[in-house]
Amino acid sequence: MSGAYDGFPGAVGVSRLRVYDWPTVDGGPGGGTPHLHLTCTEGYVVTAGTGTVQTLTTSGYRETPLEAGTVAWFTPGTIHRLTNRGGLEITVVMQNSGLPEAGDAVLTLPQHLLTDPGTYAEAVRIPADVPEADQAEAARARRDLATRRFLELREAAERGDPEPLAAFQRAAAALVHPRLDAWEQRWRAGARAAAETTGAQLDALRGRDAAHLTEARVGATGPAARGRFGMCGRLDVYPGI
Repeated sequence: MSGAYDGFPGAVGVSRLRVYDWPTVDGGPGGGTPHLHLTCTEGYVVTAGTGTVQTLTTSGYRETPLEAGTVAWFTPGTIHRLTNRGGLEITVVMQNSGLPEAGDAVLTLPQHLLTDPGTYAEAVRIPADVPEADQAEAARARRDLATRRFLELREAAERGDPEPLAAFQRAAAALVHPRLDAWEQRWRAGARAAAETTGAQLDALRGRDAAHLTEARVGATGPAARGRFGMCGRLDVYPGI
């Protein structure tokens, strides 16, 4: 079974997240940048601290408490925002080989910044060639801008007006459209290949063929980057997972 998928289980991606503790525009003690994913379910394994994940879907607004030991997850289309009530740290588990950190994310920015990929990319850019303090300032400004729009979307939904959320969803889908071919290749090489490998192994075992067991291997890696300014906090990012 040479050439079978041998990456991280299920072709998921993982990262370590320390949620921002900068005060938020609505008076909270800290939190991340609201956004959604279009093709990926994302999960949180809380390892330290306390907080919440605030979510907004067409079914309404919800707030889920987070503390060490909590496991929470949400499907594509869920706008989510982390709040940090003290020392919140999370291991993030992402579908499709970490695609949420490789493009499958749209921040809840004002509608005029969602008109085309170039405008959006400039609005969310954190310069890599400036001092860390300037990067932090850019990340915080980006978060606050997205939070204000998130609060507007939430308010509209709570008063029974679904159109602002629907308009954001349409704009998000249009923004990622040019990337779909590349995303499909990532899925084929990752999650699909992993599932097909399991299927082939089951077929082999039914035929009393255990040859794939002779190809066992072990993998390990460390973070490729530590403390990167992410959407929700400082990230430790792992390559090839």
